[in-house]
Amino acid sequence: MLIIEQAAYDAIVAHARRDHPDEACGVVVGPEGSDRPERVMPMLNAAMSPTFYEFDADDWKKLYDEMWDNDEEAVVVYHSHTATEAYPSRTDVAIAQLPTAHYVLVSTRDGADSLTYDGPVEFRSFRIVGGEVTEEEVKVVPAFDSSGSETGEN
Repeated sequence: MLIIEQAAYDAIVAHARRDHPDEACGVVVGPEGSDRPERVMPMLNAAMSPTFYEFDADDWKKLYDEMWDNDEEAVVVYHSHTATEAYPSRTDVAIAQLPTAHYVLVSTRDGADSLTYDGPVEFRSFRIVGGEVTEEEVKVVPAFDSSGSETGEN
């Protein structure tokens, strides 16, 4: 199960809407081994494509070095699909290289890219290990307390 704060959820959805019609991509980092996504790090989609995402190599190295220095890891890797459901494509599965990460997809199809859209947003999380895709529940909480536990729930 992915447990994520409302602010991080909102930031990911806003990024997906902002970058539409291109796919948005980014990472949510947290303390190493905690499985607690704390800091949303929007990344540049170097492919600048509505059907594919690719982290900019320099941005990824800079983020990786920062995570290393702070004993952090990529807890969530996210991107958007602009015209299809929020489900990993064959390409998404092939490039998934972090077996402990939650892979979040947001769909901005059918008007969900609009800031005035008031329907449900397709926000789904998956584990991708060895080419196997497993969907997991997403629990959005108001905030984590100082121990990393959620405070209240939605």
